[in-house]
Amino acid sequence: MTTMKTGQISYDQDMKIDAKTWNAFTGCTKISPGCKHCYAETMAKKLQKWGTAGYANGFRFTVQHDRLERADPLKRRKPTFWFINSMSDTFHEDATDADIDRIMDIVERGHWHNFYILTKRADRMRAYFDKRRVPDNLWFGVTVDDRAYGLPRLKDLQAIDGRNKHICCEPLLEDLGPLDLDGIRLVVGGGESGPKARRCMPGWVASLRDQCLTQNVHFYWKQWGTYGPDGARQGKSRTGHLIEGKSYLSIPDDLMP
Repeated sequence: MTTMKTGQISYDQDMKIDAKTWNAFTGCTKISPGCKHCYAETMAKKLQKWGTAGYANGFRFTVQHDRLERADPLKRRKPTFWFINSMSDTFHEDATDADIDRIMDIVERGHWHNFYILTKRADRMRAYFDKRRVPDNLWFGVTVDDRAYGLPRLKDLQAIDGRNKHICCEPLLEDLGPLDLDGIRLVVGGGESGPKARRCMPGWVASLRDQCLTQNVHFYWKQWGTYGPDGARQGKSRTGHLIEGKSYLSIPDDLMP
């Protein structure tokens, strides 16, 4: 597990986030620059072409009622980290509160698991949890990829009453400037991948890392993506995840059940 030293986070050990996915919703709608080269859209169209169950609508938002009824996380007794709706956005405008309630009910009932939600619709998530309690085993977060769209999401997240807050700075599209990370337990970051990827600059990453270290927040840099820190276009398998020769894959001790 990640070691702690006199109340401060240690980055001496690397922990891999190992998650299973449960897509009760599929499909989404682009709402900000971070959505431009959406991996989920590309994958959904491939799955539709291949005739994969649940993807008949391609990337059009769809509630997968059979998956909600089946509730696979409740059938798995081994404590697991579940990424909810990796192929969608739980707080999409076409999801009803009743649909989201069904997901939260499964999170509550699956108390031996940890669940992870990431949204770009922070205002909807804030309004939803204004009237409901955040489950103790839910890690809930927002995408903070730029200043114009991402930083307001961070403020909405911080306004929600709950312990396990995280932000995802992937793809990191610009220098985010000074950050107030009050209440944030984990920052995940990464550069963009794919044939049309936008380059992530080393200075942006160093600033994000340094602010996490200064404010005692776990920092998990997943990858550089298509472009390495030297600007060479090599693909994510070759650019890796090292920052100035060091790995930063720190997560809270209680993230993985």
